[in-house]
Amino acid sequence: MLRVGIGAAATALAFTLYARVDWPWLLLGWVGLVPWLAVLERTKTRRGTVAAGWVMCEAFVLAVFSWLPSAIQNYTSASWLASLGVVIVVAPLLQPQFIVFALVRRLAQPNGLWCRALVGACAYVGTEWAFPKLFADTLGHGLYASALLRQAADLAGAPGLTFVLIIANESALEMVSRKARGRAPLQHAACIAALVLSLLGYGAIRLQQLNDTAGRRDRIAVGVVQADITHYGELAAEMGTFDAVRLILDTHMALSNEARKHAPLDLLVWPETVYPTTFGSPKSADGAAFDREIGAFAATAGVPLVFGAYDAGDGDEFNAAFFLQPAADGGATFDTYRKASPFPLTERVPALFDSQTVRRWLPWLGTWKPGTGGQVISLVLRDGRTLRVAPLICYDALFPRYAIAAVRQGAEIIVTLSNDSWFTFGNTPRLILMVSAFRGIETRRPHVRATNTGVSAVITPTGDFLATIGVHERGQLVATVTPERTASTLMLLWGDWFGPTALVVGSVLLVVTLAKRGRRAGSAS
Repeated sequence: MLRVGIGAAATALAFTLYARVDWPWLLLGWVGLVPWLAVLERTKTRRGTVAAGWVMCEAFVLAVFSWLPSAIQNYTSASWLASLGVVIVVAPLLQPQFIVFALVRRLAQPNGLWCRALVGACAYVGTEWAFPKLFADTLGHGLYASALLRQAADLAGAPGLTFVLIIANESALEMVSRKARGRAPLQHAACIAALVLSLLGYGAIRLQQLNDTAGRRDRIAVGVVQADITHYGELAAEMGTFDAVRLILDTHMALSNEARKHAPLDLLVWPETVYPTTFGSPKSADGAAFDREIGAFAATAGVPLVFGAYDAGDGDEFNAAFFLQPAADGGATFDTYRKASPFPLTERVPALFDSQTVRRWLPWLGTWKPGTGGQVISLVLRDGRTLRVAPLICYDALFPRYAIAAVRQGAEIIVTLSNDSWFTFGNTPRLILMVSAFRGIETRRPHVRATNTGVSAVITPTGDFLATIGVHERGQLVATVTPERTASTLMLLWGDWFGPTALVVGSVLLVVTLAKRGRRAGSAS
């Protein structure tokens, strides 16, 4: 077990560095699994293999998600030790692919390297699809650090990149093993080189294609506001609800006016739940006055305004984005998008666990209901053009399906509103930003992201950042983007296809492999 712990710790450390998503740590994605894979090679029993997978789950979560206990403590007010205990308990649920991968790989091992590598990689990616992870993370996200390597995400998403990395790590292990035995590892080195060169070549071609179409004239100017105001409940308790809302709105309006001085804006974007109450169905006279003030601001500015608030309907409340459209009569009309994937527990509790007893134990549990997702909102710009927007709210942006569904309906730009104030530890805000940026690469649409504490950004269809506002910075940014109407990708045509395909292919290969082994065993007897 000591050997298992050392191997898992070495791999966890490698991926902690890899999670910086920068050079030279990017290289660790191609070899970081090797220490743990070497341990699996020496594990003799299935029980030991499952144990090695379990240990890897724990090591990976505690190293790569070292900030998670602090985030739980920050939100729930539980002690840090209690939060750490929760993380340790749920680690196998956060990274279940390690256990499945270890076991499936062992079952396929007697049939040679390439069978083992292919079945294992399929199992890894297929498990991540079948059991979606809390943060939708996968190893392929780390390749974002390379402008060339990340472009292949428009074929198979980040899971496709993960598949490539698993195969490369298996080849790297075989290289090390062969060299230790005094044998030439040329074919395995060639495999890794072929994988890297294929991604680089595809990325170069796609970048050239996209750059050739980037000079069109139908550009729009987008303004994003980040006020760095957090924990609205604590602010309201300290100042009073009215004064807290007054401060929030005054700050965002002032920053918006600063943004308007930089250039005539076509679109103005504020973050998620920036208006911390219902909009359009006020709960008080003060709320109605604030609603009118927000509408009047958009009308006076003459700019469509997107902002986060709450929506009410049929006795339920929703985390929502409101799209205010200045009207010809001096007022403003609006459309609404309801968040499709409320964050588990903190925003929404599954009905099976939702009871008065549970809520007494855990008073911080959320009450919002989910929306439908995959929606398109149309806005008329100041020059009369119509802009079709794919709206996402925070957690929605971690999953490809919503952006893909909206773009299939004609969306030309992705707009994400987010509240990342609970995850401002270390490099976490940047990682969240990069995972979200994959939605633009997969659909080849520009992506505007507004957060209350950072990182806010405007992102090109190739994943480059045109402008950003850093963590805990107060400010505004203005950037011009080109709405995309025609670009297509394999992800748009087939959807999030790679995970389920890998699961089916891996399962079939494993069944065939076990059947052949059974026949051989029967013949030998």
